[in-house]
Amino acid sequence: MKPLHELVRTSIWELATNDESSKATAKGDDKILLDADENPYNWPLNRYPDSLQHELKTELARIRDVMPSKIFVGNGIHEAADLCFRIFCQPQKDNVVAIEPTDSVYKKLANINDVEYRSVALDDNFELHACKLLSACDKNTKIIWLCSPNNPTGNNLNGEQMEEILRGFDGIVVIDESYSDFSTEPVFRNRIDEFPNIIVLNTMNNSWGCAALNIGTAYSSPDIIKLFNAVKYPYNISKPTQEQAVEILRDGSETDKFVSIICQERSRLLLAFAELPYCERVYTSQANFILVKMTNAKAVYNYLIEKGICVSNLSDVALCNNCLRITIGTKNENLLLLSALRQY
Repeated sequence: MKPLHELVRTSIWELATNDESSKATAKGDDKILLDADENPYNWPLNRYPDSLQHELKTELARIRDVMPSKIFVGNGIHEAADLCFRIFCQPQKDNVVAIEPTDSVYKKLANINDVEYRSVALDDNFELHACKLLSACDKNTKIIWLCSPNNPTGNNLNGEQMEEILRGFDGIVVIDESYSDFSTEPVFRNRIDEFPNIIVLNTMNNSWGCAALNIGTAYSSPDIIKLFNAVKYPYNISKPTQEQAVEILRDGSETDKFVSIICQERSRLLLAFAELPYCERVYTSQANFILVKMTNAKAVYNYLIEKGICVSNLSDVALCNNCLRITIGTKNENLLLLSALRQY
């Protein structure tokens, strides 16, 4: 990996060097706060939230077995992804390389930040080949984007191939592990010390079942996390959101139950989809959704919409022609889905 200051945009490095987000504050419960132009009345809503989310990070650190200094908390995973572009990529000069197909938000954020986006197709089984991604990089490539389990394909990328990329690329490698709680494969979140150029993204939306709170996280070296905190908007997570997230994290039993039920339902649906006469292929999934190839995905999609069932039609996505991405619902929702598909 290149020295960090060579990867970071010059203006961002200077900003982070002079950042005051972690400046000292008065101690004690009875401290007098006269420094932030807050209304002194209508407690507790009159006070700004903790800008660095210390209590929330402490709970995440306990559950994820990562030091709080290696955690960034954002307003959704897309804030963390956007910060990767803003911190490392010089507009109209640098580029990023990503797999295809993958989450469309990476390309959208590249366009917003005026950064060239290069995509490298996975093979027909959605397998990753490190040599192809590395050969697409040049001296202006700042980030390689990976997603495992991958959205929308649902499969885990090969760990050895990802390691080859991490060891062979001297820039930043971002791995989106948003769906890793539904997988039995090892995660890279716990290998930050081994790979200083890694940023691992995750979210509380899926396995914890709290998409309404929209808590996104990034795990990386303390030096990279300091950059995130310097560039992010202040007070990006509201106080009620932080409090609810902490409460959910402290009661982990519900999360384990959610994940267990979803994985059981996933196994049942994988078998059921394969029995449909118009289903050409059901792709193995390690996420909370299943990718299914149909003989005519658009017709099936429109039929389900008429039945009041929403799924994702991915026919316009590379390598996903005639594919539907179907999220695992409740047991009852899945029964209704199967009933409708069997009547098609």
